[in-house]
Amino acid sequence: MIVYRDAVPADGPELGAMAKRSFRDTFGTLYRPEDLAAFLDQTFGETGLPAQLSDPAFTVRVAVDEAGKIVGFAKIGPVVFPGEWPATAIELHQLYVRSDQHGAGVGPALMGWAIDVARADARTEMILSVYVDNARAIRFYERYGFVEIGRYVFMVGKQPDDDRIMRLVL
Repeated sequence: MIVYRDAVPADGPELGAMAKRSFRDTFGTLYRPEDLAAFLDQTFGETGLPAQLSDPAFTVRVAVDEAGKIVGFAKIGPVVFPGEWPATAIELHQLYVRSDQHGAGVGPALMGWAIDVARADARTEMILSVYVDNARAIRFYERYGFVEIGRYVFMVGKQPDDDRIMRLVL
């Protein structure tokens, strides 16, 4: 059975390690080792995701299995993409699920949580970016009503990736 709860600062090391593993499992072959290592350290290392657990601008929900291990998470917070965004917009920064949990309902539960929190906070839209070739994730987001609204250059170390910006009107 999976239990869902708000992340706390003490989750930082395990959450960062889970996020690194998940990103590496999904995208690791696309990057030079030095670019991947720099990105993972910046995004999920001590000053990245774990530090954001104490930042009131971000809200993180974790999915925990019977053994007490984090198997997925979703992080929402202020929109950081370039451009002008309404003050009522919120960004889904990450929604990661450990690969052995794909198809087990963890992703939908975390997405439902993110949308519910955004609506309860009177947000009018949710924004995210997704790698152009991540067809599984794109299909997942489209099932919730997200539509592509633009392109975004997502940097992994020194390597630029072609991402799509998607929006869900809440």
